[in-house]
Order: sequence, then C-alpha cells, then structure tokens
Amino acid sequence: MADHSSTRVVYAALIGNGLIAITKFGAAAHTGSSAMLSEAIHSVVDTGNQLLMLLGMRNARKPADEMHPFGYGRELYFWAFVVAILIFGLGAGISAYEGVIKVRAPHPVTNPVVNYVVLAVAMVFEAGAWYVAYKEFKKTKGAMGYIEAVRRSKDPTVFTILFEDTAAMLGLIAALVGLALAEALDLPVLDGVASIVIGAILAATAALLAWECKGLLIGERAGLPVIDGIRRIVAEEPGILALNEILTMHMGPEDVLLNVSLDFADDVTSPQVEASISLLERRIKAEFPEITRVFIEAQNLVAHRRAQAEAAARARAAAGKGEEG
Repeated sequence: MADHSSTRVVYAALIGNGLIAITKFGAAAHTGSSAMLSEAIHSVVDTGNQLLMLLGMRNARKPADEMHPFGYGRELYFWAFVVAILIFGLGAGISAYEGVIKVRAPHPVTNPVVNYVVLAVAMVFEAGAWYVAYKEFKKTKGAMGYIEAVRRSKDPTVFTILFEDTAAMLGLIAALVGLALAEALDLPVLDGVASIVIGAILAATAALLAWECKGLLIGERAGLPVIDGIRRIVAEEPGILALNEILTMHMGPEDVLLNVSLDFADDVTSPQVEASISLLERRIKAEFPEITRVFIEAQNLVAHRRAQAEAAARARAAAGKGEEG
C-alpha cells in the first residue's frame, strides 16, 4: 500500500513537471527571460529526478540473489541521493550561471505578460503535485512534527517529491517577483537576480535531501516502537535470562534486518532453545511485518560483553593506526 501511494506521488509530479517544462521553455524562448529559463531547467531536472525515483522503486523490488542476499531495497536510497546531486549540480548550478550572465549583461524581457501567464499556469500544476505529495506525507507522519517526520522517515520517495515541489513553488514565486520588479522598476538586472535566488533555493533543497539520504545509505535502525516491541516479545518468552543486544537496519522502507543476541538459562535444553527461537521469529514477524529477516543467537551475557570489549579494542587500535598513517 505504501509503495502504491509513493508511486502515485511520483507519477503526479512527473506529469506535472513534464508539462510545466515544455511551457516554460516556450516562454523563455519567446521573452528572453533568464529567470524563466532557470525555471524551465529546474522543471527538466525535476522530471528527470522523478524518472530516477521510479527506476529506484522498480529496482528495489527485485528479489534477493546470490550476489545481493539481502535484496536490492537500498537501491532506492542510492537513487534518492543521486536526485539530490542532480538538483545541486544541474538545477542550482545552471540557474546560478544563467543569473550571473544576466546580471553582468542585463537586457529587458520582451512581452512579460507571457511569463506571467506561464508562471500562473505552472503554479497551478505545481500546487496540484505538491498537494498529492503533502497528503501522502501527512498520512505517514502521524502525530510527529514535519521536521521530525522527515528525519525519521525511511522512505525517501514522498519527502523527496515534497521537497522538490516546495522548492519549485518557491522558485516560481522568486521568478514572478523578479520579473515584476524588473518591469516595474525598469531594472532588467533583477531578472538575473531572481535566477540566482532560484539557484540558491535549489542548492538548499539539494543539501537537505543529501543529508537525509546519507543516513539511509549508511544504514539506520528501526524506529523505537519496533525495538521496544521486540524487547517486550523477548521478555515474555520463558527461559531467557537477558537480552544481550538488538541490532536493526533498514534495507529498504519496508525491509528491516534484525539481529538479536539472547542469554538463555543454563537448564534450558537445546531443543527448547531451538523451539524458543522459532517462536520468537514467528511472533516478531507477525507483529512487525517490515522485519523480513531475523537472526537470533544464543550467547552467554558475560561472553557477549567480552566479545564486545574485544571488538571495541580492535576498532580503537585500527583507528590509531589510521591516524598514524
């Protein structure tokens, strides 16, 4: 269901940005507006980004194989990061470049009414795409604040489109204000300034997206409600003395890897341990369907802590050698 909603958001943005890009290029060619050309490039970049997001969503659904035993879910995170780079490199870079050229050699915009009509139409299309993304994001955020919801989200699709559409609306406003001031004050240089402002908006958007996608690429744990639920399930199982460690990692928005280390009582037999592990796996997967792979190890708590201390010592030693090198 979540994947279907995300796909709908991407398609809505793809259609809207494709139509807007064509309209903006026509207006830019007719009027010679730098801000309008920047907006047209922005829409082309956004259209390409939506295609990349669809590619990532499709590839993320591929089943696990010998080379990728945990599947391809994190490919979605990779393409979301690529989208952030494209927004910065193409959208922000070209917009700023066009703006600087116009500032250095300003020239009046011909037939500005065309630009106003195109910007108004573009705002309608962008508002529609933004509203679709906003509705889906609002469903997933629940009672959380917007910033917290973005930080905790493990599905970059919806918030990436929401960020893009928000940047697009801000860019349209900047273009409209720049063109209006350039005409009213007879200062063509303001058209170039608007283009630079659009580049700055895109650069800020790209930085936020890259920062959020970085954590997903590195690997983020499951949410606290999931971890607390696992602790509760383990605590209800008899014969377990201690929960040594819980390790989780999102391999995709709805694909969580779980590793649990448990200390069983000494009087629990091997068949009982096996039965307990099987029961725990079934209960965990039943309550948290996003947990697709469960690895449970039986280990004495003292031995587990000793192994952790040894691993930490090795990591410190390796870090020390790296600093010396």
